[in-house]
Amino acid sequence: MSETSQSPGNPRVVVIGAGFGGLSAAKGLAGAPFDVTLIDRHNYHLFQPLLYQVATAGLSPAEIASPIRSILRDMPNVSVVLAAVEGVDLQAREVLAEGRRIAFDRLIVATGAQHAYFGHDDWARFAPGLKTIDDATYLRRRILLAFEKAEGEADPAERRALLNFVIVGGGPTGVEMAGAIAELAKRALALDFRSIDPRQARIILVEAASRLLTPFDPRLSEAARRALEQLGVEVRLGAAVTDCDEGGVTLPGERIASRTLIWAAGVIASPAGHWLGAQTDRAGRVLAAADLSVPGRPDIFVIGDVACAIGAGGKPLQGVAPVAKQQGQYVAELLKARAAGKTLPPFRYRDFGALATIGRSRAVAEIGGLKLKGLVAWLLWSCAHIFYLIGFRNRLVVALSWMWSYATFQRGARLITGLPGSNAPDMPRPPE
Repeated sequence: MSETSQSPGNPRVVVIGAGFGGLSAAKGLAGAPFDVTLIDRHNYHLFQPLLYQVATAGLSPAEIASPIRSILRDMPNVSVVLAAVEGVDLQAREVLAEGRRIAFDRLIVATGAQHAYFGHDDWARFAPGLKTIDDATYLRRRILLAFEKAEGEADPAERRALLNFVIVGGGPTGVEMAGAIAELAKRALALDFRSIDPRQARIILVEAASRLLTPFDPRLSEAARRALEQLGVEVRLGAAVTDCDEGGVTLPGERIASRTLIWAAGVIASPAGHWLGAQTDRAGRVLAAADLSVPGRPDIFVIGDVACAIGAGGKPLQGVAPVAKQQGQYVAELLKARAAGKTLPPFRYRDFGALATIGRSRAVAEIGGLKLKGLVAWLLWSCAHIFYLIGFRNRLVVALSWMWSYATFQRGARLITGLPGSNAPDMPRPPE
């Protein structure tokens, strides 16, 4: 049975996904002559750029997530459906979600991306990635449990493997994870154990390219590498992973024994391209028209990580939060303009710069022609992330947590919670 929207006279807009793009689109349509339905499998909007801080015990999940219904409570023409979308019936113009059929006149697909293992999906069991709160709390468990198990481990080889942390991928997520784990081991946990010295932990960052943070200026990439090495991180450039299992990771000519592998090497778009029968690129992103619609379907739009939109210079736009937010805002304005009998020019992304943090007082920033590093870039990164968090409470709590951590070197969310994950082993140990 198909579900109808709350006002039969208004066009029905369905938004799939409450990430940066989907939420921006829904908020942009608030008060407009549309009945909007926002569908997501979670009941919260997640500030993904700070997930790594949950994974490394810097923040708790509630500090970087907000309930979707709370965010949209003052927008009466926007309703929320908690469900996992399974497909789209293009002929019937309905979204299929857990047995429900939700009708639409306009569709905005913002379903994001998932981890990409480049043909080695079996590696996911040993090298989990970081995309959701569940991922972050699971990795936090793995990281903290590694130190606890090393404390009671009598076998020197196994103890070394437990204290080896390997991060695969030298993009912003990999760089931030590596720096955060290094600070956790060498500062926050340094004096808490008796049998081991957490400062002896090895943090190895593996990147197949010739430099870290490839979208950044090469000078900033080099600055990031030096900052990581000052924290004690071992950076391996030009090293592609050839295998990983419960015992560790294999690089060309080298085997690293480790019980904690973290995947930050790439993503692939959700299966939305398949749902829509649209042409996609190698990463599964739908090749979007200039107005972010699906070619041949002016009533269906793709935004965020699921869209391959061309930016300045003819290059595809990156799958980052600012791109998704601007695309969501643009599609909302486009729909309102069309309803008023007007048109808008093609989408054009306004690039306000790129930021990445390496650790305490260490970051890199590229804003137009301005290249920053060190403390100034770190302060800019901190202010930008606090500003874009949703809700005054979250902004205040995160700011206070960071000030406390900066002054004391302590992490306030060092909790080993939950049961072993179902998608990856809990502290795997290779067979004898």
